[in-house]
Amino acid sequence: MGKISAYARLLRLPGLGGLAIPPVIGAVTVGVFDLQILSLLFLIGVFCIIYGFVFNDYMDMDLDKLVKELHGKPLVSGEISRKSALTISFFCVVFVFLSVFLLWKGEIIDNRKIEAILSLVLAGIFGTIYNIYGKRFVCSDVLVSLSVAFLFLFGALSVGEPNPITWIVFVLTFNNLMHMNMIEGGIKDADHDYLMNVKNVALALGVKVQGKNVNIPTSFKSISLGIRTFSSALLLLPFVVLGYSYYPWQICLLLALIFLVFYLTIKLLSIKVFDRDKIRKYIAAMSFLRYSLVPIMLIHLIGFEYSLMLIVFPFAWYVIFAPLIGERLFRPRM
Repeated sequence: MGKISAYARLLRLPGLGGLAIPPVIGAVTVGVFDLQILSLLFLIGVFCIIYGFVFNDYMDMDLDKLVKELHGKPLVSGEISRKSALTISFFCVVFVFLSVFLLWKGEIIDNRKIEAILSLVLAGIFGTIYNIYGKRFVCSDVLVSLSVAFLFLFGALSVGEPNPITWIVFVLTFNNLMHMNMIEGGIKDADHDYLMNVKNVALALGVKVQGKNVNIPTSFKSISLGIRTFSSALLLLPFVVLGYSYYPWQICLLLALIFLVFYLTIKLLSIKVFDRDKIRKYIAAMSFLRYSLVPIMLIHLIGFEYSLMLIVFPFAWYVIFAPLIGERLFRPRM
């Protein structure tokens, strides 16, 4: 049972319901709701995300050994060997392309599908470069953000023609990953990133943990709120500028959740005492809100039922799988 738990932690099993869903949302934005197609796209997302996390752990193992809190990671603790991690990463790549073959079986490979494969390859390249070199230069968060954004775009291109909503969600996906990695991750790991000689925006702008105290400079806060403001504008763009139809309550709900995201973001940026558990709670809450915003934006386009499924699925997946690996709900091991 311990070995199973170790592999589940290595694969980030509880988070896959949300992390692997971008290609599914990509397909939905172009009007595809076939369950078999969406399941294959989710499976492709799962293999891509597992590859990214496992290869990242493989590359960072020696650095992770420098930080006591990271000694529980399966590769660092020795529960899983580096060879096993590399094998998992390799087979994830193989399974991604096998899944693409099943997705397009019997179909003509036209220009749009070639663009889809190019998007998938770019997602892999950006993610791999980030895993190898990400801790060596500032703003490497752009790479992992592009990786997930192109994974989303693959989902759209593989089954349909992108439209304005598709491109809006593409940029939103990039924005959300940038904030999660650059801002939230930068604060969460500020107490030990300097020990690993990490180069990132948080340390470059002066985010520091001294004893129990944490200092977050105004410049770093401004970047965070700037990303959040841009994302909020994108969520409202289809209705305010492009003239898409909407339900009045839909806009009210969007505005309420945007306000809540800003509230949690400001709470995170305002911490004075470094408390990792509290930081993790803020990050987990913002993550679940982030998963909800795009489906709510799409309600009038894809229907209430599909939007509800996209909102509930990541949450339900997490609630089911988190306890199986001994993780306390809404306190992820990040």
